[in-house]
Amino acid sequence: MSTPLLSVKNLIQHFKVSRSFTVKAVNGVSFSINAGETYGLVGESGSGKTTIGRSIIRLYDPTGGEIVFNGKSIVGALDNDTRKMLRKNMQMIFQDPMSSLNPRKKIADIIGEGLDIHKLYSTVDERNEIIGGILRKVGLSAAHAERYPQQFSGGQRQRIGIARALVMNPKLIIADECISALDVSIQAQVVNLMKDIQDETGCAYLFIAHDLSMVKYISDRIGVLHKGYLVETGTTEEIFNDPRHPYTQSLLSAVPIPNPHVEKNRRLIAYDGGAANYESAALQSISDTHFVLES
Repeated sequence: MSTPLLSVKNLIQHFKVSRSFTVKAVNGVSFSINAGETYGLVGESGSGKTTIGRSIIRLYDPTGGEIVFNGKSIVGALDNDTRKMLRKNMQMIFQDPMSSLNPRKKIADIIGEGLDIHKLYSTVDERNEIIGGILRKVGLSAAHAERYPQQFSGGQRQRIGIARALVMNPKLIIADECISALDVSIQAQVVNLMKDIQDETGCAYLFIAHDLSMVKYISDRIGVLHKGYLVETGTTEEIFNDPRHPYTQSLLSAVPIPNPHVEKNRRLIAYDGGAANYESAALQSISDTHFVLES
């Protein structure tokens, strides 16, 4: 098998709140993402999904574990070459399409910031051509480059966020609940856009979301998080057709079914397991096969 683009082994992310209290947000999570594939990360609010994404891209310094991206370790102090490689080849689409865009900057400057920092153009005309091209790719017009974020709708702002991530031509994009703030019709447009871009550029996605139907639609493999632990992972078909862990079964049982006759008889599966159930079943290795942490 080929070497994964991203390999996460035993990732730990704790936040010390006071001398006597530490928030254990992520506890020994391991998974891998291959080039050109989409790995979906699902779980309830507070399960650690966003924290994992921010730790991988080094917005947080991981407490422990190993992260290897594009063949290089990105944990601990980074040298200049590794930091430059990481910033160019890994990008993030944030959850809120308004607060993640600077309201004082024009769209051209927001999208072009990475180009400016890494000096990826020779002339101003070339810069404008790159920005106009990426805006057209996400379904906007090159003329929109001279506007400000508040002049756009939510769906358009999220497209701008996608354009900002894509302009660096990254190998991995972390999409942190990038559709949760959008209307359902706009969600479908954005997800289809992301799939089209993936087909065109070959980038990989870490797709973090609550919406299981969207995760099923876009993901090749899925990991299920609960209270900072990865309780189950496998292909999309394995997770949805043969869920093994009780929490995964509970999560899937809560999905509404658009059929009144079937919905009336839908049975909810309760799950009351806690983080303590996983302490003795820490993940030892990553595998592309379907595995479960026993509770």
